[in-house]
Amino acid sequence: MEKEKNNKTKLTDAELFTIIDHNDLESERITAPRYSYWRSVFRVFFKNKVNIVILSLLLIVLVLAYVYPVVIHYDQYANLMDSASKHLRPKAAIEKFGFSISYILGTGASGEPTWDAIWNGSQISISLAFICAAINMTVGVALGAVWGFSKKVDIIMTEVYNIVGNVPMILIVSVMTLIFSPSFWTLVFAMTVIGWLAIAFFIRTQVIIIRDREYNLASRCLGTSTIKIAMKNILPFMTSVIVTLLATEIPSYISYEVFLAYIGMGMKDMSLGRLIYNAESAMVTPGWEFEFWSPVAIASVITVVLYVVGQNLGDASDPRTHM
Repeated sequence: MEKEKNNKTKLTDAELFTIIDHNDLESERITAPRYSYWRSVFRVFFKNKVNIVILSLLLIVLVLAYVYPVVIHYDQYANLMDSASKHLRPKAAIEKFGFSISYILGTGASGEPTWDAIWNGSQISISLAFICAAINMTVGVALGAVWGFSKKVDIIMTEVYNIVGNVPMILIVSVMTLIFSPSFWTLVFAMTVIGWLAIAFFIRTQVIIIRDREYNLASRCLGTSTIKIAMKNILPFMTSVIVTLLATEIPSYISYEVFLAYIGMGMKDMSLGRLIYNAESAMVTPGWEFEFWSPVAIASVITVVLYVVGQNLGDASDPRTHM
């Protein structure tokens, strides 16, 4: 039969068959496409064109907040002695000072360009949010991982959370700003002194869900420390949860700062909240509305953009979306 087949194909046995040596390593090798977690995250994220638009808006916001004030050398009191430059609408400001991006939103109570004041204040508010988020997320995620995995730590921290966690955050921040002088770092301290506790409790709940899986039990039996199991076995599986949590934290600190400043308890630096507070009377004064609604609109845009980018990045961080 084999000879007939060879005659039909007109090929020799050496051409039809190849002898392969047995190799244990080659036989156990699994052929699969190379997978990179973060490459897949960014592939899924940028696949959605809306994310590209939102991310572009975020980059524009960051450039205007951190680069633009350095370029223009903003001076709040440059036109203070010129009474004709105060409370001008955009059209009147451009007619007086000539066309400039600085005056597209008019001028404020000190004759300062509202556009420049907003982005100078945005730098302060965004910096506050980033610093507070970095501190609270680092402490909260690390402690929450250990809290959820160690039953001894769980007993202590649960009691701490039951006592401190039920006190409204805004009340604690308000008391701190009244006790100390309201400055940038005072507000950072007030927002981080217990701000990490709610994050840690949330992470603890997520860790409890996955702590008793087989690979964690095996690691524990092999003598692996609790901290190492939490950091190596548990947290990497919670990347999407952490990113989503971060997306809600950063805008919330800007909201806290704006609210505290609006009620007169914020820092003295000319942040977005302080700009809104100073322009409160302009809201009901005919012709001065731009002074109030401009920082309100910019603050809203910043918080929404930060939230949407974080939420969509959190969705892309879920490995189930990488299929």
